[in-house]
Amino acid sequence: MPSERHGTLVYRRAADYVAAAMIFLRDNLLLREPLRPEHLKPRLLGHWGTCPGITRTYAALNVLIEESDADVLLVTGPGHGAPANHANLWLEGTHEEYDPDLDRTEQGLTELARRYCAPDGFPSHLSPALPGTLHEGGELGYALATAFGAALDAPDRLVACIVGDGEAETGPTAGAWHSTKLLDPATSGAVLPVLHLNGYKISSPTLFATMSDDELTALFRGYGWDPRIVDVRAEPDGEQLTDAVRDAYAAITRIQHRARTQGTVERPAWPMIVLRSLKGQGAPAEVEGRRIEGTFHSHQIPLDGVHDDPEQLKALETWLRSYRPEELFDEHGRPRPEVTDRCPRGDRRIGMQRAADGGRLRRPLDLPPPEPYAVDVTQGPGSATASPNKALGAWLTELMRRTKTTRDFRIVSPDELASNKLDAVLEVSGRSYVWPVDEYAEHLSRDGRVMEVLSEHNCQGWLQGYLLTGRHGLFPTYEAFATVVDSMLNQYAKWLKMSHEVPWRTPVSSLTYLLTSEGWRQEHNGYSHQGPGFINNLLTKKPTVTGVYLPPDANTLLVTMERLFTDTGRVNLVVSGKHEAAQWLGLDDARRHCEQGASIWRWASTHDGEDPEIVLACAGGIPTVETLAAAQMLRRDLPDARVRVVNVVDLCAIAPPDRHPHGMPDADFRALFGTDTHVVFDFHGYPSAVHQLLHGRPYTERFHVRGYVEEGTTTTPYDLLASNGVSRHDLAITALEYLRGRNATTGDLAVGYARERDRYRKELRRTGIDPAAIREWTWQP
Repeated sequence: MPSERHGTLVYRRAADYVAAAMIFLRDNLLLREPLRPEHLKPRLLGHWGTCPGITRTYAALNVLIEESDADVLLVTGPGHGAPANHANLWLEGTHEEYDPDLDRTEQGLTELARRYCAPDGFPSHLSPALPGTLHEGGELGYALATAFGAALDAPDRLVACIVGDGEAETGPTAGAWHSTKLLDPATSGAVLPVLHLNGYKISSPTLFATMSDDELTALFRGYGWDPRIVDVRAEPDGEQLTDAVRDAYAAITRIQHRARTQGTVERPAWPMIVLRSLKGQGAPAEVEGRRIEGTFHSHQIPLDGVHDDPEQLKALETWLRSYRPEELFDEHGRPRPEVTDRCPRGDRRIGMQRAADGGRLRRPLDLPPPEPYAVDVTQGPGSATASPNKALGAWLTELMRRTKTTRDFRIVSPDELASNKLDAVLEVSGRSYVWPVDEYAEHLSRDGRVMEVLSEHNCQGWLQGYLLTGRHGLFPTYEAFATVVDSMLNQYAKWLKMSHEVPWRTPVSSLTYLLTSEGWRQEHNGYSHQGPGFINNLLTKKPTVTGVYLPPDANTLLVTMERLFTDTGRVNLVVSGKHEAAQWLGLDDARRHCEQGASIWRWASTHDGEDPEIVLACAGGIPTVETLAAAQMLRRDLPDARVRVVNVVDLCAIAPPDRHPHGMPDADFRALFGTDTHVVFDFHGYPSAVHQLLHGRPYTERFHVRGYVEEGTTTTPYDLLASNGVSRHDLAITALEYLRGRNATTGDLAVGYARERDRYRKELRRTGIDPAAIREWTWQP
């Protein structure tokens, strides 16, 4: 045992040395000669303070893997501690597996250091370019939920998750501690959190580090964990963490064994580790009268004046030489055997974990055909009514049934499946929940693959971890509250964009949001529930990794989802209604429409849509209804007008092809919208989204986009539309404005439409419901 402990300590010395050298040096990496200013990097970037704790955890996990052959995936929350991850990847030989130029020699180490925080090199935080990595840590708060997603339906996997004490202060992390209540020990793996308390953030203490051991124990026991507190501040060379990892793994295997052989384990108290250590352990204790080790001064660059201050340069050399690199590396710069003896071999190395490149594990879903779930509209457009989400729910139920054995598909939702008419899936897979429930509850199941919790952050983190480790899933949520995960979407889209640029990364299943309870039917819940801004956020991301779909009925929704569940490497957004509504396209027509992304609805147009004087375009379920109603009004009152109706289902199809891969060719765009014809575009969301996508198309000033303009209250559906200027009357009035001069009656018609709209709004304020003419409207061919 003493020799084993010595080997781990030597390994940690080497890893800490490499991490520190990467931050400061571009030459003389092994200090073969006295340190001089020209050996330093011109810019010093990185966060040293967390690096020793990451290495200590990595080393303890290495011992566990060697001793038990555990299948370990590491999620590192403090992403700016990337130098530590790089150091461990280089020492275990993973870096050179992916790039021979980063081999375990002095030259390879020098190349690694030169690439770190250099143009076209590695960033200061974790990134897709690092093997064994599936979480960037660029924005704090999501490591723990992502780790749980990676553990789901992977019964042999141990996901170790380093949670920094700054990260632990975030709301998403606070919510993620509850994830054990939805983790079935019989069918899933386990998460071993290591809460790293080194005391400080950038310039102030962390909340958790100021809590006593008793307070921490009480807090985490209250969450349902079994905490182990490891304090290495007084004995930094000790192996208490390694012992705690061994003990925690033994407890995990006991919980899993009991669940898999004896059945139900009520309230399993999963082990976790609280690691107290010195901030920036190993850095100089004091330089020029300022304390460094164990204070916030070691958080980022402990010696930030090293270029110009000889005293700091001397302190840096003393610090680096304190690791005794000559004992750690041979004459060629290779780590000596006593350094690497404690590293796992082959695929058991943490950096070689296959699940961290989950596309290699991904298998296509066994998708059910949509035909049995399609809505019959053989009597013509508008002849049938259905809830798009109910039709989708029936299809998803069969998908759940087909994946019951493979267990590679999950639905995550903030407690909204029933509200959004998707609860048919619960017939096949209940809501995942492990703890006992005393009161009446429905559809709870320990091994359920539906995960509902009132935390959009948890849902997003779970699904990211699940997809990144090779599986499939869906995230349905209320449209207005999808924006809770705006920043998580930002980070994940960046991850996917960078993943596409890493040649060895295999694409993973696309992340699909299904936004329901859309704002136009949230008049009863009021202004707070009316907000389509998630579309706009998605459109700011790289076009190669994003898609936005607004299927106008059930059959186009089925076709869209069938397509997206085969898609990889993207974030896709689908907006769909849950209420009973008229259905427009048969399944074959829906397939053609979705394939094109946008098409002329000739059956709704006059003169078969040819040679139009005005184009009425729409995107979204409610805008489609209002546009068709406006077209019907114009057909009735101005029968000679040549009106074309265009429906857009793939919103990005309207973008120029050089700005979005879904953008239709210019010739197709002209065939839909003409070149000088005015277009009245009724859009589901904010008008700015359409204008953004149209940018780059010629003559866009002829597009008159109507959409949500932040007018709303608790009212009726029609009043909400009219207050935002997107009612059928407003669309028809706008169309008449650009037909003015063709016919002397257009002005009178516009006045009549405005009066009818205002009369309806006055009436609904008296009755509290929309007039029958609105509620009972149907399409008349």
